[in-house]
Amino acid sequence: MSRCGFVRELTSWLSGGADPDSFPYLPVTAEFHRTGKHFVGKEFLALLDETRAHVAARATGAGPADSGPVRLLRDFLDVALDKWDGRYDYRSYLALCLLGLPCGDGGGSVAAWAATRQGRDRIFVHLVADALAFELAAAAGTAELLPEQRPGPALVAKRHRLGVRAVSPALSRLGLTVDDPQPAAAAAALHALVAADRSAAEERAVRLSMLPVYLSHDEYLFIRVLQAYECVFAGLADELRATIDAIDAGRAVAAAERLGYARDQLASAAPLFSLLASMQPESFRTFRAYTEGASAIQSRSYKLMESLCRTPEGSRLDSAAYRSVPELRDRVRAGGPSVDAALRAAVRDGRLAGADRALVELRMREFAATVLHWRRTHHRLAVRMLGERPGTGYTEGTPYLAEVRSIPVFTAVAADPDPAAPSEPSGGCPE
Repeated sequence: MSRCGFVRELTSWLSGGADPDSFPYLPVTAEFHRTGKHFVGKEFLALLDETRAHVAARATGAGPADSGPVRLLRDFLDVALDKWDGRYDYRSYLALCLLGLPCGDGGGSVAAWAATRQGRDRIFVHLVADALAFELAAAAGTAELLPEQRPGPALVAKRHRLGVRAVSPALSRLGLTVDDPQPAAAAAALHALVAADRSAAEERAVRLSMLPVYLSHDEYLFIRVLQAYECVFAGLADELRATIDAIDAGRAVAAAERLGYARDQLASAAPLFSLLASMQPESFRTFRAYTEGASAIQSRSYKLMESLCRTPEGSRLDSAAYRSVPELRDRVRAGGPSVDAALRAAVRDGRLAGADRALVELRMREFAATVLHWRRTHHRLAVRMLGERPGTGYTEGTPYLAEVRSIPVFTAVAADPDPAAPSEPSGGCPE
């Protein structure tokens, strides 16, 4: 379909009743993929802006106008038009509002929590599997998307191996396995396994959440790995909320289980570092020229996790990282809960003592060690990728990471141990 064809299709949709269920997502995303978000034509963007205004007018009030399809379309258009609006940032770059990350609230039944955890595992697996499927298609010559700077066979095989390894723990929790010794065959098996089990909503979320800024092949991997880490940190925040509730109720075993699960989640995602490190430096330098405004320090899920561990100092709250998430900053300043504060109160009030207190504090130290391990590895690997250059979006980059890598995770327990260096130190990920 020609560029004029896209415009005709959108115009036809607008004049034909503008049913959100029949919005032409495929041709719209195809136009973004043809040029990269940074270079989409103004005429096309203006028509999308008109579409958004039409949808917003229909969505006033309650009832069917605010249904799921309407919300999906509004979210998609907001992501697609972030550069047009001048509000492009890390969250819109990763299209996080379209991923539908399951979120617990610290309460609920055991079954509900199990379902939430399973939902996060599914999204994590789908994101990484999709990245590997793109590598397979590109290597086979069947992918037209992001045609520039294709990697060689050896690098593609490495990505297959690391990607399958990264999802193996989540696959196991889902009762699934991929054990083919050949990297490409294992990646193909993973893709087939996921595709056979993916719902229509999950397929749509994966498809619509890929809007690269340029045409460099490796940006696909970059986006998917960052999205996968956002999924991990959103899950950690859920587990920490539940930890706070359990400590408040004096349920030491439940609190310890939550902290242990969170520790394991972050530790098992470590292969994502190495997967991202397989990006070709020249490809990274090419597409990052068009990511100004989208910085990993804007990650809300990471700072939510950090602030649920303990209340950040005033200087940290005044940093660019927390200024980028004003609603979270306000929550912290209003006295939002934290594991640190919950432990201190429970010990003070006699709700946590003896062996129960020791168990919770042990799990806190273990979780803190894992977070520090992640931070220090992130810094080391970012130095390898960026050197002294600014970070993604032309932010402070490695100096910022050096400054924050040793911030204590908790203060209510003994000093965090210095974690051992990672066994495969290559990669990078969001803050």
